Amino acid sequence: IHPIKILPSGLFKEQDPAATMTQPRPDEFKPPQECPVFEPSWEEFADPFAYINKIRPIAEKTGICKVRPPPDWQPPFACDVDRLHFTPRIQRLNELEAQTRVKLNFLDQIAKFWELQGCSLKIPHVERKILDLYQLNKNVADEGGFDIVCRDRRWTAIALKMGFAPGKAVGSHLRSHYERLLYPYNLFQSGANLLEPTLPVDTSDKECKPPDLTERQHFVEPTKSCCNSAHRAKRMRAEVDALVAQSHTHLSEELLLKPVIQIVDLYMCLVCGSGSDEDRLLLCDGCDASYHTFCLIPPLHDIPKGDWRCPKCLAQECSKPQEAFGFEQAYRDYSLRAFGEMADSFKSDYFNMPVHMVPTELVEKEFWRLVSTIEEDVTVEYGADIASKEFGSGFPIKNGRFKVSEKDEKYLKCGWNLNNMAMMDPSVLTHVTADICGMTLPWLYVGMCFSSFCWHIEDHWSYSINYLHWGEPKTWYGAPGFAAEQLEAVMKKLAPELFQIQPDLLHQLVTIMNPNTLMSYGVPIYRTNQCAGEFVITFPRAYHSGFNQGFNFAEAVNFCTVDWMALGRQCVDHYRLLHRYCVFSHDEMICQMASKANSLDVVLASAVQKDMKDMVREEQDLRDKVRKMGVLRCEQAEYDLLQDDERQCAKCRTTCFLSAITCPCSPGQLVCLHHIQDLCSCPLTNYTLNYRFTLDDLYPMMNVVKQRAETYDEWASRVTETLEAKLDKKKSLSVFRSLINESESKMFPDNDLLRQLRLVTQDAEKCFSVAQQLLNGKRQTRYRCGGGKTQSQLTVQELRSFVRQLYNIPCSLPQAPKLKDLLNCIEDFQQHSEKVLMDEATSTAVIQSLLDVSFDFDVELPELPILRERLEQARWLEGVQQTSAQPATLTLETMRRLIDQGVGLTPHPSVEKGMAHLQELLTVSEHWEEKTSILLKARPPPSIEVLSEAAEKVVGIPAYLPNCLMLKDSISRAREWLQEAEAFQDGESIPLFDKLSDMVLRGQAIPVQLDPLKHLEFLVTELQAWKESAAKTFLMKNSHFTLLEVLCPRFEVRAGSPKRKSKKAKDCSKKKMVKLDCLSDVEKALLETKDTTSALATLGEVRLREMWALSSLRAANESKLLPTADCMDLKVCVCQNPPMGAMLQCELCRDAFHSVCVRAPSDSRSTQAWLCPDCRRSEKPSLDKVLPLLASLQRIQVRLPEGDALHYLVERTVSWQQRARQVSASCGLPDLEESFRTSPSPVGKVSHTPSLKCKWNRTSHDQMVFYTEQRCIPLQGLSVELEELMVEGLLLQVSLPEITQLYHVLLNGLGTHHTHGRTSQQEDDPSDCDKRKQLVNGAEKKAKRRLEREALETERRDKAKKLQNKRQKMNKEKNLERRAASTSSSPRSDFSHSDDSEEEMAMCPAEGCQQPEGDEVDWVQCDGSCNQWFHQVCVGVTAELAEKEDYVCVGCTISDGR
Repeated sequence: IHPIKILPSGLFKEQDPAATMTQPRPDEFKPPQECPVFEPSWEEFADPFAYINKIRPIAEKTGICKVRPPPDWQPPFACDVDRLHFTPRIQRLNELEAQTRVKLNFLDQIAKFWELQGCSLKIPHVERKILDLYQLNKNVADEGGFDIVCRDRRWTAIALKMGFAPGKAVGSHLRSHYERLLYPYNLFQSGANLLEPTLPVDTSDKECKPPDLTERQHFVEPTKSCCNSAHRAKRMRAEVDALVAQSHTHLSEELLLKPVIQIVDLYMCLVCGSGSDEDRLLLCDGCDASYHTFCLIPPLHDIPKGDWRCPKCLAQECSKPQEAFGFEQAYRDYSLRAFGEMADSFKSDYFNMPVHMVPTELVEKEFWRLVSTIEEDVTVEYGADIASKEFGSGFPIKNGRFKVSEKDEKYLKCGWNLNNMAMMDPSVLTHVTADICGMTLPWLYVGMCFSSFCWHIEDHWSYSINYLHWGEPKTWYGAPGFAAEQLEAVMKKLAPELFQIQPDLLHQLVTIMNPNTLMSYGVPIYRTNQCAGEFVITFPRAYHSGFNQGFNFAEAVNFCTVDWMALGRQCVDHYRLLHRYCVFSHDEMICQMASKANSLDVVLASAVQKDMKDMVREEQDLRDKVRKMGVLRCEQAEYDLLQDDERQCAKCRTTCFLSAITCPCSPGQLVCLHHIQDLCSCPLTNYTLNYRFTLDDLYPMMNVVKQRAETYDEWASRVTETLEAKLDKKKSLSVFRSLINESESKMFPDNDLLRQLRLVTQDAEKCFSVAQQLLNGKRQTRYRCGGGKTQSQLTVQELRSFVRQLYNIPCSLPQAPKLKDLLNCIEDFQQHSEKVLMDEATSTAVIQSLLDVSFDFDVELPELPILRERLEQARWLEGVQQTSAQPATLTLETMRRLIDQGVGLTPHPSVEKGMAHLQELLTVSEHWEEKTSILLKARPPPSIEVLSEAAEKVVGIPAYLPNCLMLKDSISRAREWLQEAEAFQDGESIPLFDKLSDMVLRGQAIPVQLDPLKHLEFLVTELQAWKESAAKTFLMKNSHFTLLEVLCPRFEVRAGSPKRKSKKAKDCSKKKMVKLDCLSDVEKALLETKDTTSALATLGEVRLREMWALSSLRAANESKLLPTADCMDLKVCVCQNPPMGAMLQCELCRDAFHSVCVRAPSDSRSTQAWLCPDCRRSEKPSLDKVLPLLASLQRIQVRLPEGDALHYLVERTVSWQQRARQVSASCGLPDLEESFRTSPSPVGKVSHTPSLKCKWNRTSHDQMVFYTEQRCIPLQGLSVELEELMVEGLLLQVSLPEITQLYHVLLNGLGTHHTHGRTSQQEDDPSDCDKRKQLVNGAEKKAKRRLEREALETERRDKAKKLQNKRQKMNKEKNLERRAASTSSSPRSDFSHSDDSEEEMAMCPAEGCQQPEGDEVDWVQCDGSCNQWFHQVCVGVTAELAEKEDYVCVGCTISDGR
């Protein structure tokens, strides 16, 4: 077969190259829905038939499915690649599609029609597109034909129907092309151009005379030019004679003689009978008949250039039947490697990219474009139906050529090995004795890109399974078995011409149709892409087709299961109608299984028994019919020993087995009992009925099978009865469960009936569960009739359907009436909801109550979203009303939030009204907020009058406006500030600097114009300048002390203590005393004072603490510097290391310092006392520099702590001067100022000293490892009053000449002056000496009382002395050493005071001291004002309590309370 191709080099002659332009591309292919894909587990994969049976309920709904084996299942490829040679089929893609092939056939007929008339067909172009002649012809025929279309002027409508744009006069072009190309062909098809020769008739018979007969019948003498061949004239005469002989008998004699006269003309037109117009006479190249061009219908305008056929010859040629369409075999034999190279080269060249990079979607769309396009001729080759028996299967087989490794031996017996599947026990085909290639033996398929397999169903409507060993994917399309007849009907409707030629077209595997076309007619189509290593299973009577994406290798085989048997017999009857041969005899297979009834599975036995029952009944009816027709002769025939082609019915080609009819006249020919009339023409009595079994043989066979299946049948009948029960005869769910349990206990196989029973039971259980959940009001999964689940609620309609379903399922459920009542309640709820929604002013409570009621319904109610919207609207309106009722909470953000919420709500009049009110209020509020913000940020700030005017205007706005409130607050604060400033300016009291600064800061923070603020700012600036000046005067460079710290008495003095004690929070129940332990305490106390007097009193208290603490510190430091053998245990200096080498001793704290750790005096002859870094705190300016500072501060009339401290410092300095003069006079010292002016330089005295080392140092040099570099005031023999005077002078942060002179006197001349005076007085007046001693002792007692704050009672002092004596007795040797060292000490080092301190500290001042003894005695120090040490046991304090909390003695508690 060589189909017509419309190509430039094709059949059509003189074709214009422009005609090769392709038609517009049709709608792009839309892939159908994907078929199910299954991925079995290893356990499921072990039994292929059980798994296929399991997935069948799902997969048979789509016709095809895909199975992915477990990932580790990878059988080796066992085909002999070197031996595999095959000849592929040639496939021209545009001939595959049914509708495209119809068009090609039509164009082939048109082209043949014009070619036989000597013309070549040229397809015209309309609107730059090739005209679809088939569509044009079909549209005109649908409209009634050419004449009717012309009469009704429908050419424009036809143009629109063909897709041309309106308004371009395309209709006239279509009419012209139709009239020129298609109208003659349609006339030929209708037979109108097959005119009989027109002869003269009786003039009386007017009806038979052609209207133009006189015009056509005129005679012209023949000329030589008209006749060049005598045999043509001879043939013409013979034809005329024949015509005369066949003329009608009532013609007159005269007319009969006219043809004889016509013999004169050698060529005569067979239409008009005239030989005139020889130049217009056409001679047929087939029969040599002559016709005028103008006598033809339709007439020809020009003489054809090529060979021409008359209408009779044309009809004879065109009436020849077309040959059946099929694929040609290629001329080349391929090896697998050569075919692969060709396939890859084709695909890469076609798509212009590597084969593995071409998307499958692109190949799919291109394939369907090509098969539906006439203009493009793409040819591919397909190696299909290659027998695996000849070249070997792709799966390994036992005893095959492919050697299987040990690890791959499992694939030899695997059920998924296609060599095993068809012949496994569950497959019915195991009872077919013959090897059927393609069904029981696998076939191999080698594909390339675009090679396809057309729509078909498997032989005998069996299952098929296809495995893709390797290569590119194979695209499949499938339709379920129930849609087979629908698919056939659609294809017959769209391509009836093809089925007229080939009634069994779909069994030839040569026709394809676009799935989109089938889907448009309602045929369900599914698709999948089969990749390497995947199975595709097709189900009985499921049409399937597809194509290959590229080079691949696949293998397929058929199999049949028990559920197929009924379809198998139906298929044989279908084949009988189509006169199609059977691959095997179904009756023979049934009898073969019946002969092995005892070994059959019960389900298979039941199926065989049913099928055999139908078979025997039909056979009995047919034999009775034949007997009644007169066939009496019967013979037994061993049909199972004959080949299938030797026992085929001559009429329907069915393979006969049980019986057949033969006739002696036709040896070797037989017919089935259905077609007894089609055997021959002999009498029926001559026929012989040949039978394989008598009916008496068949019945026992059937009974054996029946007995085998009875157990199952009895159960199956009960199941069927249960499933088909109606109304009150329905069984309960327990009955269904018992039937399932019975099937499991008796191990009935899993067949359709059991699956249906399980499915119905599952549906009933689901309905039971869902109904119970609906009644309980619990939201669970919803159940649909289709058996699916979704995580959503039932709609009301679905609930109605569900209630109907409860009544329709074959199981009785008690929840059905209750659900009916629930449905009624839901309908009542819907009616109430409708009324509520119609009311515009519904409260939230009513809506919420409806919603609360809906919670009991596990149903999707359409009213619920609307009710929720109305609830949101009502809540929003209530929120607006509540906020409007409380303007203090209605902020701009709240208004914006409410407006945003309102925008998100469903539109409603009440919402719109509230939105308008809010928007208006927001606009006004934002306006005034912005305006007040501008006023508050204005520079310079506006006056209080301007702000007050603006504040009055925003009073009426019912909203919370921060800027407006800030404006009001600013006005209020400004007024308060002005009152405070006015009070300050009145000068009733001197304000503190901190209050003034705070007031200035507050004034600066108020955005209002404040007139007094500049003056106050000026005062603050002056005070800051004063502080800077004071700091420059007093503070040393890089000093870490603050000005207040320098000016105040020292409140932190490093005082040694025998016990270390941590400070903890005091008991809150005790009354706290005023603490002055740090700078912040002092500063706080100064700020809390009301005037300068109270501030000076506070500083006086600090001074007392300073003097007491420093006295203790000096005593402790002096005591630790006693010459002892264990001096290495001492901790001195800032580095807290033992004394070593050259040391410096501070004149104030009396502590020793390494000369390398501190800065030594630059001049050893300096008249100033050396102070350690802690004791030297300032530059110590002269009093002359300090007094102007104090005067300038007093002029400012503002108090500050530094000023009070300076004031106290000046007063203390002046007081010290007075005391110094008094002490000088009382102690007989020279006048300090005068002495300082008249005494020789102390440097001169030092220069006369023979050595810098002291006498104590010299005597103890052998025992000590350190020495002092400078001289210090000797404390031995120094009175307490002089010592205190000197200490306080050194503490003063002001330099006075009296301090320097006193230091010089005490350092150099006190011993001499004092000793001489005392001796002379003793000699002259002992009473004066006693008075002086009493004075000194009085001073010492006064100092002691000042240090201890309270006098010790007599009893406590006696006890303390006893304790001291006891301790001195226990440490006698140590005390003797200390006394010896003390007597031999340097004149400048007197440690007697230290011994006294140690004795005093050894005394416990507690009343009733228990005088504890032992190696370690625990002490606790009073944290009150006395700082005395007590035994812990004497005051009832534990060690833990002493560590964690402060202890205040009874005396301090009384004193503080006082």
